[in-house]
Amino acid sequence: MNFKTVAFVGARQTVAQEAFKRLSARYDHVAPDEADIVVALGGDGFMLRTLHRYMERRVPIYGMNQGSIGFLMNHYDEDGLMERLAQAQATELNPLRMTATDIQGKAHQAVAINEVSLRRSSRLAAKVRIEVDGVVRLEEMICDGVLVATPAGSTAYNLSAHGPIVPIGAGVLALTPVSAFRPRRWRGALLPRDATVIFHIIHADERPVSAVADFTEVDNVVEVVVREDRSLTPILLFDPEHNLEERIIAEQYLP
Repeated sequence: MNFKTVAFVGARQTVAQEAFKRLSARYDHVAPDEADIVVALGGDGFMLRTLHRYMERRVPIYGMNQGSIGFLMNHYDEDGLMERLAQAQATELNPLRMTATDIQGKAHQAVAINEVSLRRSSRLAAKVRIEVDGVVRLEEMICDGVLVATPAGSTAYNLSAHGPIVPIGAGVLALTPVSAFRPRRWRGALLPRDATVIFHIIHADERPVSAVADFTEVDNVVEVVVREDRSLTPILLFDPEHNLEERIIAEQYLP
């Protein structure tokens, strides 16, 4: 990885801010908008926010874990950072674009690196019709929710909903129900990465549903369209021995 300038950004937690101060004092750095590489200090949530913030610039993001899980992060070490950055391997991600139409007819757009999820907003279960590439695959699913996950996001909410772990290079998306009551035995599907998924909310006025794309939430939706957006390619950097593809594969063998 060739670069000339680096910037540091840190989560608001004390441990991340202290790391930010130490690294800023030790290494030459510039403002994030001027950098060739951004080093993010925090956890996975902060990494997602950093990726969103600099997505259109396509500046590579190298994370060092100062949070809890740190699945998207490298281990924290202040020594030899510039050498690590020079040797880091890039992983390009393709996010999802959500177009959610609310009950007033207003369309809302947002981008998701992990997943687009729908969830019921009341005591009543949601009723959702699922259409894939113009074909209605499920006429009515009664559930708490449903989601479409990218490979990078397949180990997040998708995994907790018992969806499949998807390797980065598989070229598929995960369509996963959340606490489905009917059809009771349906566990989801793997879709081609170029598939267009449309969720139609049945009785949206009586059974309200919200749609979430990473950090953007839209209430009272009646229709949600999800497709991969290949015009955006956020870039993650990993140490060679801890690349994202290997981490996702390894997750399949954890107890």
